[in-house]
Amino acid sequence: MKVIFVEDDRIEEVSNGYARNFLLPNKLAIAATPAAVISAGKRREKRKNQLDKRKAELQALAAKLTALEINLSANAGEGGRLFGTITTADIAEEIKRTSGYDIDKRKIEIAAPIKMVGEYPVKIKLFHEIAAAPKVIVVAK
Repeated sequence: MKVIFVEDDRIEEVSNGYARNFLLPNKLAIAATPAAVISAGKRREKRKNQLDKRKAELQALAAKLTALEINLSANAGEGGRLFGTITTADIAEEIKRTSGYDIDKRKIEIAAPIKMVGEYPVKIKLFHEIAAAPKVIVVAK
């Protein structure tokens, strides 16, 4: 029996018993009638267009974030060693304060903890293959 899975509009051939006893009663799938197949195709196309639009927006945001220089100041001792570390929350807060972009701190990746004054590369993962790489410059107060 052919069914259309509700979650992702995927059309699959499954056994009759599996469809009648599990998928259809639990509303995980619907029978693949000609009208339902056309409707699923339209929903799939609409979802694809929305995803393409979102990817374009995120690529534009990634380009803007890559051009940013994030300047942070922290208390430091002799030799430029910080009294503490610069965290992803500090970086996210500074991005929001200076540019207005609200970036989740969990999307920011730092190669190693920032414990010294200097310039550091940072990666901001926005989507599966879309990432920004702004520079973080740490100076002593």
